[in-house]
Amino acid sequence: MEFRDLNISESIMERLDEKGFTEATQIQEKAIPIVLDTELDVVGQAQTGTGKTLAFGIPIIQKIQEKIEENGRKNKKAVKAIILTPTRELALQVHDEIDSVNKGNKLRLCTVYGGQSIEKQINKLRNGVDIVIGTPGRVIDHLGRRTLKLNEIDFLVLDEADEMLNLGFIDDVEEIMSKCKEDCRKLLFSATLPKSIMELVELHMGEYETIRVKSKALTTELTEQIYYEVKEHDKFELLRRIIDKEPGFYGLVFCKTKADVDQLMRRLNDENYSSEALHGDMNQKQRELALSRFKSHKIDIMIATDVAARGIDINELTHVINYDIPQNPEAYVHRIGRTGRAGNKGTAITFVEPREFRRFKYIMKISKSDAKKEKIPDVTEIVELTKTNIIGKLKQLIQTENSEDSEDLENYEFENLEIVDELIELADSKVIIDKLISQLFKEELNRKSYGRIGDYGSRKGNDGRDSRRDGRNDRDRRDGRRNDRDRNDRNDRNDRDRRDNRRRNNDGGSRLFVALGSMDNMDTRRLLRKVLEKSDVSKDNISEVNVYRNFSFISADEKTAKQIVDSFRSERRNGKPLIEYAKR
Repeated sequence: MEFRDLNISESIMERLDEKGFTEATQIQEKAIPIVLDTELDVVGQAQTGTGKTLAFGIPIIQKIQEKIEENGRKNKKAVKAIILTPTRELALQVHDEIDSVNKGNKLRLCTVYGGQSIEKQINKLRNGVDIVIGTPGRVIDHLGRRTLKLNEIDFLVLDEADEMLNLGFIDDVEEIMSKCKEDCRKLLFSATLPKSIMELVELHMGEYETIRVKSKALTTELTEQIYYEVKEHDKFELLRRIIDKEPGFYGLVFCKTKADVDQLMRRLNDENYSSEALHGDMNQKQRELALSRFKSHKIDIMIATDVAARGIDINELTHVINYDIPQNPEAYVHRIGRTGRAGNKGTAITFVEPREFRRFKYIMKISKSDAKKEKIPDVTEIVELTKTNIIGKLKQLIQTENSEDSEDLENYEFENLEIVDELIELADSKVIIDKLISQLFKEELNRKSYGRIGDYGSRKGNDGRDSRRDGRNDRDRRDGRRNDRDRNDRNDRNDRDRRDNRRRNNDGGSRLFVALGSMDNMDTRRLLRKVLEKSDVSKDNISEVNVYRNFSFISADEKTAKQIVDSFRSERRNGKPLIEYAKR
């Protein structure tokens, strides 16, 4: 059924047309008429990736707008709808999706969640908001401060209700429901409807209609799904190993935020990988140029946010990598669905931090997916594979259309005979080839160019029990718990980060000043290569390299730092050492 057949207002239809949406999904087709044309509550069961957000977002916008046009804004600061989500990431995604069809109606939207300045949220709420999207804990916080009142709302939405209960938000949800206007309409959407959900429905909802969308397989068999358990600070090194392990890598890498996308692109390009960024801060011309370069294989790696990647439609992608874990099962399905298309096999890889393991298992369960855990790629295996690839490329180069001529030296047309003859006089041909390969593929064949990655494969019983405990601990850090717990936890994390930095640079570690910067044609990769070649130290022992305009800093353990300083002792610039200990 088309959206135009659902009695949707023209202003919203214009936005849907702009988005290229014409056909409603099953959940949209069933839910929108109930919300628009009846006064019933709704209990919707639909798996992820079915368009639940617009199923409730479209009719809520339309009903609120119609009420404003009919009666005006009697209380300009009164909230008319509140949407609860289990995580801040989902809150932001729901906000963006609803706002995309809100333009033209000019309803005021606001997200409230932990980890964001509560003062900014308070200021926005005081100025007047029509729709609030938030996490239960932070909503409770605002209710306690009386900066949010629900006594005039017309709609309450529980999105991904089963996950909210899984994360321990049942008490918060019930308290919020008790604060709502008694006759407000309640819309609950969930991938599953366990007994705990139905008890909540019977206790707090009025007459309702249940909508069920038939479950089906969400992921294609052509996509191999695997995951690696890895600490956050090891993700970049793991990504490098995966890319280097796959000679034909042509992939899409997903990050959580725009800033993360830009940072990862810079780090990859500093290491001489060909990558582009794609996110919402880019204008249309920049987006089109980036996509054009990716589609034409001028670059092999596209780093993107979920929203920005919606415009990517390429059948031959070999890999999709979740550098940051998706915020919900729907995002996971959308991401990995971009590989394994048109009969082509693909690989979907997810980086899972130990504290995220419980959430990852939930995503697997709801999306009906099965990802296999893999061991971190071994550096030795990668280098050996690189050697095989080099041999293959050189064989292909030698075995050209003129291969028959190349075996007959009398008929072969040398392009650089003078250089070849001079080199042959200098050394045996094996020595020459070895030197050329060593020089041309120095970085690819250098084991020291890879950093060390911790081994997290010893999970107790390999069944996730330790990670579930991490998940419970992490739940306490989750946004918006009572008494503004999220702010305290954020401070704890900042303190821990500062302690980690002090350990890296003070507890047996040193920071070096380098009198070279980007003005000297230096980047992270070039500076690191220069240091490794000169001092013969291991990259594993260098924890950080920061290149600025006129100078750089290197952080390393004490022994490595001393070896670097000693190796560069004879090199000076403007009468001063090229590399010396940084002043504290």
